[in-house]
Amino acid sequence: MTTGQRTVVRQAPGKLFVAGEYAVVDPGNPAILVAVDRHIAVTVSDADTGAADVVISSDLGQHAVGWRWHEDRLVLCGTDDGQQARSALAHVVSAIETVGRLLGERGLKVPALTVSVSSSLHEDGRKFGLGSSGAVTVATVAAVAAFCDLELSTDDRFRLAMLATAQLDPKGSGGDLAASTWGGWIAYQAPDRAFVLDLARRVGIDRTLKAPWPGHSVRQLPAPAGLTLEVGWTGEPASTASLVSDLHRRTWRGSASHQRFVESTTTCVRSAVAALESGDGPGLLHEIRRARQELARLDDEVGLGIFTPKLTALCDAAEAVGGAAKPSGAGGGDCGIALLDAEASRNITHVRRRWETAGVLPLPISPALEGIEE
Repeated sequence: MTTGQRTVVRQAPGKLFVAGEYAVVDPGNPAILVAVDRHIAVTVSDADTGAADVVISSDLGQHAVGWRWHEDRLVLCGTDDGQQARSALAHVVSAIETVGRLLGERGLKVPALTVSVSSSLHEDGRKFGLGSSGAVTVATVAAVAAFCDLELSTDDRFRLAMLATAQLDPKGSGGDLAASTWGGWIAYQAPDRAFVLDLARRVGIDRTLKAPWPGHSVRQLPAPAGLTLEVGWTGEPASTASLVSDLHRRTWRGSASHQRFVESTTTCVRSAVAALESGDGPGLLHEIRRARQELARLDDEVGLGIFTPKLTALCDAAEAVGGAAKPSGAGGGDCGIALLDAEASRNITHVRRRWETAGVLPLPISPALEGIEE
């Protein structure tokens, strides 16, 4: 690092869905998420980049790649693996472009940047399904904005991350972005992504940040009373985007069955939120079991493959000792969660051993109380 070089670091936690998966992709339908104490850190510093305006590197294997601004987009600087680099760094690039457009609207220039990404949401190349795309988007927005001396509220940072993500995949709910931004346990409702993207195209990023977003809501929740969160990893990576896209292609969407699923899931999530806010641990366990049943019913009707044998074993082990468990997120692999009596250490140990026997790895993960951190 050269003398006087300025550096900004921001880190954002990963996330787990607690309830409301699939229904939450439609604007206004509620879900519960929790941020977890594994993070992605993004470091932004002054660039000595030669021909490049932005140089991005990641500890996930992507070597340093140079980019130049062309209008308000970043284009690669003379590399042969352009498509691979853009795909691997898509969320980082989109986040930088979105902040860059905001700067341009405010009459400010984007300085030359060196952006470096490091992650604890992966281990030895293994992806745990803890929302790395969301966390890296949130951390990149926060780090680049801070480096460029943009004064942003917490909600502004979320909205910029949502716009950056929706440019890549408008079907994503943004729940991962909200958990990474606010931290802790949250109740979340997704905005109408088509509306906000169109608004940004018509009136610009700055005015879109200030405008009402139909359907959108975030509320922080207390932690579960008397319960501990246990997380198990199946060792089977899953693609949330693929599963959600598969569901969108099915004729099931818009059917009476779809409507029943949304209504029952919404009722379940709202009851779970009420249980969290009132400190009703048994009531929360009941709603998490209901959430599992609703996902199982969806899986039976549509055949998405939400429940794998390992996720089923994970859930059964927790329920056998009086707890509650379910897949977290789209299912098909990745992680499951369990809520167990925090004082019943023997039961917790028993569940972990049963998971290991079933090929599920207990992860040493706890809720992250804070969102974006320096």
